[in-house]
Amino acid sequence: MEARMEKSTAAHYDVAEIMGGLYGDGIIACRGAFSREWVERLGADIATLFDEARARPGGALERGPNRYYVEVHPERLSGFLELVTHPWVTAVCRAVLGPDYKIVEIGFDVPGPGAMHQPWHRDFASPPETLAGRRLSSLAFNLTTVDVTEDMGPFEIAPGTQWDELAGGDPMFPPQGTWSRYEERAQRKLPKMGDISARSALTIHRGTANMSDRSRPVLVLGTEAPDCTSLVKHDLQVSRAFHASLPLEVARHLNCRVMDELEPIYQAHTIEGLRMGLSMG
Repeated sequence: MEARMEKSTAAHYDVAEIMGGLYGDGIIACRGAFSREWVERLGADIATLFDEARARPGGALERGPNRYYVEVHPERLSGFLELVTHPWVTAVCRAVLGPDYKIVEIGFDVPGPGAMHQPWHRDFASPPETLAGRRLSSLAFNLTTVDVTEDMGPFEIAPGTQWDELAGGDPMFPPQGTWSRYEERAQRKLPKMGDISARSALTIHRGTANMSDRSRPVLVLGTEAPDCTSLVKHDLQVSRAFHASLPLEVARHLNCRVMDELEPIYQAHTIEGLRMGLSMG
């Protein structure tokens, strides 16, 4: 089971617990990190941004049938500052990525009704510092905007597989003949509104089939060590006014373009292997 850290009972987050969870299972969580009211506001922001993205060519990436990913401008999310300054988020980033970690991505996944099983995958190829150096240089934080139930296509992860070397084939997709390894290890996650998790995006995972009549939006925050060699390119943009309004301690972590006028984001991190989806798990 993933490590669980309760905000209400922990004023200090233990570095050994954070490191043990992310270097071991590859995922940890903080339960009740945010109020349901805060998450409801976030969910409303995401709904608006999703409608806008789908109306714009290149605004929303397909990650399978009725499954989309959208990167957004931080200032369009009313809770961005509260998210990136949450003590657990900053403690996890500092412990794993160092004091000069960079915020490189903010977006959301929306698996809608009818979304199918994804193939087992990681989000990008393992960088040299992980394959050779056995060091994690990036993290993905996930925060659901709904209470997830079994029929809503929960996220599944295979603990410990962030270290798997997918040599000789696709660096992101294990061969189908090896899927039994991941199915045996699979843990299905059912977070509630207010919970947040942190994981290595290299840990093998998948979205499952959404059999419900509701979407399951989840916020994604990406952070990296300053020397991360990931090949994924993001386009984090903030306006000059928003950048000037941020505390210096937050602004220094943003790996972004500071713009006179924000530009539309055209989603670039296409994962072609996810577009088809699977009819069976």
